[in-house]
Amino acid sequence: MLGRAFSDDPPFIWMLPDEPSRQRRARGLFTTILRSHALKYGGVEVAVDGAAIVGGAVWLPPEHWLPTGREQARALPGFTRALGARLGPASDLTAHMAKHHPRERHWYLFAIGVDPVHQGKGVGSVLLRSGLARSDEAGLPAYLESSKPETVPLYEHFGFEVTEVLNPPKGAPPLTAMWRPAR
Repeated sequence: MLGRAFSDDPPFIWMLPDEPSRQRRARGLFTTILRSHALKYGGVEVAVDGAAIVGGAVWLPPEHWLPTGREQARALPGFTRALGARLGPASDLTAHMAKHHPRERHWYLFAIGVDPVHQGKGVGSVLLRSGLARSDEAGLPAYLESSKPETVPLYEHFGFEVTEVLNPPKGAPPLTAMWRPAR
């Protein structure tokens, strides 16, 4: 589902320029991230319609937004399969994002996506509210990087503020860093 949700995402288009294989490769990226790192921290949430997953959010808790060396090593084969020759540029993008990532304790919204068929129906808002409730209960701020300028107002509606626009290296699209204070 996240592979479908990110099929028109600028960084994914840049990392995976071959459109016919993009969705399959994006699925491989998300599978690798979930298995190697994200699932074990309890911040992955899904929205369902009957038996179908229609949306998902990957929240990483304080101190776990950056994978450990062991987690990175475990993920490398999956990333290599998914990215192929784009592994180097994608790694440069990830390193640039990590360099600008806030060091204050926070919940990190790594990814949120809704199946294109279900977009515009409030699924993303439900997932966002759920993760922010967890952050608020812990008295912690939240952070994200928006990959699409048109989503910035949505995040602002939920209390996020733009902190900077990241201009990654090697032609990667800009990302909007956003911070939401604890409530």
